Amino acid sequence: MIDINESVMQFLLAFLVVGPLLGAAAALLPAPPGLKGRSPEQAVLRHGVTVTGAVLVAAVVLALGFDHDQPSKMQATTDISWIPALDVRIHLGTDGISLPLLVLTALLTFLSALYSYFKPPAGPSPKAFVALLLVLESGTLATFAVLDLILFFLAFEMVLVPMYFLIARWGGEGRAEAAWRFILYTLLGSVVMLLGLLLIGISAGTFDMVALATDNGRSLTTSVQVIAVLAVGIGLAVKTPMWPLHSWLPDAHTAAPTVGSVLLAGVLLKMGTYGFVRVLLPAAPDGLRTFAPYLAAFAVVGIVYGSLACLALAQRGAKGDLKRLIAYSSVGHMGFVLLGIATMTPTGVNGALFANIAHGLITGLLFFLVGALKERIGSTDLDALAEQTGAALYGRAPRLGGLLAFGAVASLGLPGLAGFWGEMLALFGAFDPADGLSRPAFLTFMAIGAFGTLLTAAYLLVVVRRVCMGAVPQDAPHLTDVRGYEFAAWTPLVVLTVVAGLWPKALLGLTDPAVQQLLAGGTR
Repeated sequence: MIDINESVMQFLLAFLVVGPLLGAAAALLPAPPGLKGRSPEQAVLRHGVTVTGAVLVAAVVLALGFDHDQPSKMQATTDISWIPALDVRIHLGTDGISLPLLVLTALLTFLSALYSYFKPPAGPSPKAFVALLLVLESGTLATFAVLDLILFFLAFEMVLVPMYFLIARWGGEGRAEAAWRFILYTLLGSVVMLLGLLLIGISAGTFDMVALATDNGRSLTTSVQVIAVLAVGIGLAVKTPMWPLHSWLPDAHTAAPTVGSVLLAGVLLKMGTYGFVRVLLPAAPDGLRTFAPYLAAFAVVGIVYGSLACLALAQRGAKGDLKRLIAYSSVGHMGFVLLGIATMTPTGVNGALFANIAHGLITGLLFFLVGALKERIGSTDLDALAEQTGAALYGRAPRLGGLLAFGAVASLGLPGLAGFWGEMLALFGAFDPADGLSRPAFLTFMAIGAFGTLLTAAYLLVVVRRVCMGAVPQDAPHLTDVRGYEFAAWTPLVVLTVVAGLWPKALLGLTDPAVQQLLAGGTR
């Protein structure tokens, strides 16, 4: 890697958080005459690509300058007093746990902005769309970069408003109801989460997440930890989403515009699981150990439930929506992440973090592909796509069909692709859970989770068979294959899915030392 001055690293991390906000403010201003291009709308969309591109470059440089020999150490740290009366500090930093999520967020937002430049979503002013996209990026990056509980909560909440408007104003059919359900669920979860975070901070005498991780719950009684984990866990579980708090997700995904679905699945769902690892696991280990079997039980029910829902949607005559199917698949995939966290072992938590990144890459690609299908065929209804082999993508648009099949086999966890390692490590973690957890119970959860992988393969292969395969009808209208801008937006996701699958050490080498230190209470 490259040697970068610490002050430059601090600036890069601060720019990741603040840069998109400045870009959002600039997007609302009139475009200078020389930059308007063919129209002001084109200028503001180009502005979105430029700002998200600059943020992605900063994230990549930050990753290159990161000391990979000490991934458990907080790097690029900034620590400034903000509200002295409450001892709230502007404390930023990154380690091997948060760095991959920062890069993933910057990448997916840039690809979404690039896609939107060539294919703007139907709806109101592009100015508002670009500004909301950038505010969403800032809030998400801040969630992964801040090291203060109050700032974490503010960043966690910051993404709700832009995502609400992206769904409500640029979404499809049923968007108003889906947007309301999204914000009501997440706001109610957040109120409970705030109470839990305040309980942790006030009881421990600090809101600093590094200090709380080092203390490892020693300042908190077991009863305080149990109450805090219950309160904070509910808020995080809604965002994850954990069964049975998931019911806002399918509607939100189905109604959201393509880039909204990409960011919702690829980035926003990760904020909940990141909170479990960054806040609850180190700060309230005894409380989490109390709830771990229940968390694992809900996780494996989510795995099976999500897969069965997808199987039902994939059947002939079910009028299943392909977007809705992928949304339900996220409930199953995030179940593996929660199972890994519930084991409270380095193997399981590393698997959870790996599955987080893999899900962001693969599901982001799948939502891009479904958006392209809807644009070409006018529907994402599986019966409409497959009626009399009407889609037959292999024959009509071979590259598009090939990419859809690639996304499906990556999602089902084919060895050699990114989806495999996270699920396998989560199941390995359940095979030998942490001390104090019931091994027979976790062996049962492991068996149910493994059964869920078979169901996942079943519904994804049904989708590929129905949408991609079959003879092309003679009267089938022409179907445009992958366009240049789509190729540019999707290729990085394909490449990273393959690289992460073939070389998992690139990611596990970052996360493992940080996870080991987190579980040891910062004593390693």
